[in-house]
Amino acid sequence: MKKLLSVLALSMGVAFTASAGVVVIGNPAAADMSLADAKKAFLGKGNSSLVVYELDEGNATRTEFHSAVTGKSDSQLKAFWSKQVFTGKGNPPATVSSAAAMKSAVASNPSAIGYIDEADLDASVKVILKP
Repeated sequence: MKKLLSVLALSMGVAFTASAGVVVIGNPAAADMSLADAKKAFLGKGNSSLVVYELDEGNATRTEFHSAVTGKSDSQLKAFWSKQVFTGKGNPPATVSSAAAMKSAVASNPSAIGYIDEADLDASVKVILKP
């Protein structure tokens, strides 16, 4: 019974460390952001001086982020941006392929925001929102 409990405890520990949860990041000098402001920014409706970065389509962290912040699924988000582009109301944010690329893009621009899994954080960026 002890072995079974030990294995269960270890497997739960691995599951918790694999994905700590998504966080919105900014340059270390950036101010904190509200959930409503993050939703607007990632849907192209917020502060136009922000430079917004997304992870590539199909990335699990992107799916988790949009579920928590914008409330849109991948297909809803794709349809939303298609409509915005078609009607001339906006363009989707630039995309990056990895958490490392996201941190590099956000750290190098004081006006940039993005999101990563909390487990990928380092001192190059600041958490400005935990949805």
